[in-house]
Amino acid sequence: MAGKANVDAKIARNAVDQMRIYEHRSLTPVLKKWQADGYRLVGLEQTTESVSLYDYSFLPQTILVIGHERLGIEPQLLAMLDAVIEIPVFGRPDSYNVATATSMALYEYCRQNT
Repeated sequence: MAGKANVDAKIARNAVDQMRIYEHRSLTPVLKKWQADGYRLVGLEQTTESVSLYDYSFLPQTILVIGHERLGIEPQLLAMLDAVIEIPVFGRPDSYNVATATSMALYEYCRQNT
């Protein structure tokens, strides 16, 4: 996580005790280290190269990169990623909000890897 971690314990309930949260000033060096350690960097973003979430096979060692609600993933981070996935949307709006999309992607990751 880049920036200041802010987890509301009332909302997270006992999940906070099950997670490791790290704070860093910049995301790029952290992602490069994880990538060098064998993790696959997968962005959740609509691009011309993105693959449907439902067609993507998640490896267990995956880091899911989530972008800004309106601006998406920064171009320099997109260039680092091993893959980019998107969630197909039918009708308007053209995309889900970032919290909903993240939940859907994490569910699919867990479904594939449990």
